[in-house]
Amino acid sequence: MKPPLLVDAFGRVADDLRISVTDRCNFRCVYCMPAEGLPWLPKASVLQIDEIERITGIFLSLGIKTIRFTGGEPTLRKDLVQIVAAVRKIAPSADLAMTTNGYLFEELAAPLADAGLQRVNVSVDSLMAHRFAEITRRDALDKVFRGLRAAHDAGLGPIKLNCVVVRGRNDDELVDFAELSRQTGYQVRFIEFMPLDAQGGWSRDQVVTQDEILNTLSSRFELVPVEGASEPASIWRFGDGSPGGIGVIASVSHPFCESCNRLRLTADGQFRTCLFSAGETDLRSMIREGSSDDDIAAAIVAAVDVKQAGHRINEADFARPSRPMSMIGG
Repeated sequence: MKPPLLVDAFGRVADDLRISVTDRCNFRCVYCMPAEGLPWLPKASVLQIDEIERITGIFLSLGIKTIRFTGGEPTLRKDLVQIVAAVRKIAPSADLAMTTNGYLFEELAAPLADAGLQRVNVSVDSLMAHRFAEITRRDALDKVFRGLRAAHDAGLGPIKLNCVVVRGRNDDELVDFAELSRQTGYQVRFIEFMPLDAQGGWSRDQVVTQDEILNTLSSRFELVPVEGASEPASIWRFGDGSPGGIGVIASVSHPFCESCNRLRLTADGQFRTCLFSAGETDLRSMIREGSSDDDIAAAIVAAVDVKQAGHRINEADFARPSRPMSMIGG
């Protein structure tokens, strides 16, 4: 067996690539962007299918095994099905997943599954229609749930619901989400609120920590930890054998930086080794200026080699990234 090629100075092996296909979004979630949206990237600066395919092929040659399509909102990309099909063609054994708000999944779930998509995470931050509309600034909860059903029917499982928990906004719905998981088999991923909003309004007192989430849920359910899960979330199943399960991505209170295996490619072709990276490697320019695959691979390896030890959210010298989550890729 060949040794892994994407190993950083701390011995972490990177085998998970997040590919953002667009920075645009049809929601305006209050913890992400302002009501008026953001200045979108010019279309000419966004990677085209052949460029995505070529860069992905280089990453695959370096040992990437899991690919997740993100945004912005990836379903706004008109050629998304073709992108997934192109990546599946060159990566027949890779794990292909997507993170989406689910709004267009009623129409797209089956075509995406046919193109080779395997799994989907859907962002749902409230189970109350009026509150969902307040958070996303869109009255769309019913349509999102129709998208969830379409994803299930298309075999895109296990379906995971991503819920960003913000104190005073939706932290009173933790038990309701767990009950939904038990009834449907959807796996809920509670995500601690991170300093990645475009408005710069994040504050630590808005963070509902993993310990708080578990204390609330443990008062109602027996939770049994699942060991060895190959994802950033800490996972628990229900002790009574009910379907579903819950996870917590505790990037603030319990950072998982020491075991991080993720890399990110932005919609405009910038390579980031961490969500909170201060710098980027411009792979789009390398492609458009005629660099060889070997040169691009060398740039990727060099960037991974100097990947930072961690994001430093809990340190005095923490600096927010220059771009918000929607522009980096979720």
